[in-house]
Amino acid sequence: MLTPSVAEILPILQTAVGPVILVSGVGLLLLTMTNRLGRVIDRGRSLAQEHRTNPNANQERILNQLMILNRRAALIRRAITLASLSVLLAAILVILIFLTALFHFEMAFLLSGLFIACMLSLIGSLVAFIQDLNLSLDAYQYDIKDVIGKNPAKTD
Repeated sequence: MLTPSVAEILPILQTAVGPVILVSGVGLLLLTMTNRLGRVIDRGRSLAQEHRTNPNANQERILNQLMILNRRAALIRRAITLASLSVLLAAILVILIFLTALFHFEMAFLLSGLFIACMLSLIGSLVAFIQDLNLSLDAYQYDIKDVIGKNPAKTD
């Protein structure tokens, strides 16, 4: 094998930029998701402790919130797993782009399949993330409905 020239490498680098940018963007999304998961876990631990130590607390509200937090944690875990899979597939895609160009392999079907799988993983991750956002708003509304219901200045 001959050593490729800079002129041969530049188009390969340009082709690989797209998946690399995807890795960077999904990395920021993963940061957001892990922060959300941490908050869910902290809140769940706090409520579980309140449930164990304060029998006078509104046990039904606490148990309902714990069930919602458990569902949210599962959704965020799914979102993180799928986003991580998307990053992994994008990284494999970059490697295969280079191998294809350097060794003149014909892997168009494999490259296309990897890119599609990468995008489907990202879409699945975003769907789970949106479900978590909606569920967190439902939990918030459940938490404040008794306060708003007693407030004469309630607005819709």
